[in-house]
Amino acid sequence: MQRYLEMERMTDTYKTDKPPIAPAEDDGYTKSLKQNYLRYLKLQRSMSPNTLDAYGRDLDRLIAFAATQTKRVTELQLSDLQQFAATLHDDGIGPRSQGRILSGVRSFYRYLEMDGYVSDDPTELLEWPVKSQHLPEFLTPQEVDRLEDSIDLSKPEGHRNRAIIEVLFSCGLRVSELVNLQWSQLYEDEQYVRIMGKGNKERLVPISQRALKEIGNYLPWRNTLKIAPSEEPYIFLNRRGKHLTRTMILIMLKRQAEEAGITKTISPHTLRHSFATALLEGGADLRVIQALLGHESIGTTEIYTHLSMQTLRQEVLNHHPRNMMHKSVGNLEEKP
Repeated sequence: MQRYLEMERMTDTYKTDKPPIAPAEDDGYTKSLKQNYLRYLKLQRSMSPNTLDAYGRDLDRLIAFAATQTKRVTELQLSDLQQFAATLHDDGIGPRSQGRILSGVRSFYRYLEMDGYVSDDPTELLEWPVKSQHLPEFLTPQEVDRLEDSIDLSKPEGHRNRAIIEVLFSCGLRVSELVNLQWSQLYEDEQYVRIMGKGNKERLVPISQRALKEIGNYLPWRNTLKIAPSEEPYIFLNRRGKHLTRTMILIMLKRQAEEAGITKTISPHTLRHSFATALLEGGADLRVIQALLGHESIGTTEIYTHLSMQTLRQEVLNHHPRNMMHKSVGNLEEKP
């Protein structure tokens, strides 16, 4: 086990002047709205660049829909937004993604109402799509071992890749947190890493001796790299001495899963799920897991209880004497 807001009013400092009312066909007004909203999310809600990009793309989808209705986004009513939600379904977007997009739309209209662009929030009565319970894929500790053992340590980046997998599994980090991990965040003597998560929220996560050992094994190769001063603070670097990207980590993991003969569809987030599942099955309290993962809501963490119950059910099916007897009888009946 060792391994593993109602929104506040914008302050005068950041509040921006509203753009003048413009004709519906002039997109300058809408463009200014979008810029002001994203600035609000960045400065007041401390959202990361990746989250801001996602909100921006979802808002672009709403703006494009409003254009088809020959309206500005500030003129859309509940019936329009219901139609917008229907188009998401018609476009083949799944319930979870629909929910995320509509959540962003609701956040946008709350901002518009708060700052006086609209008198009422048209999303108040907007219904959300029913989401099926999606259980994330995870790896067992034995599968993580197979993943690490499949790495060719004779290759220059071998020890780095092994350290990456071990840190992801031992600490349950998001991939964005891993690629931005710096030496100043690593406390080897105390065996902690200081993580700056979503919304610039800081948390301390224990790091195992094994993960620290793998980082140490990676250092000799890292020390041979030509590293620019701006890249020196980052722990994990590529062959050109620059810190890694999320895509690089994803490609590496998929390649290693194939080498290890693991048929599950995995990503960096799979190791985060594996970290949480291993803790829960080892008896850790759900609130502790919530804190370690940096989840704002306990509801997000509760999905791992479903994973654990699945495992428990399978254990009962495999090992309870009544089930074993039933299987034995079934096997006898199949014999001629």
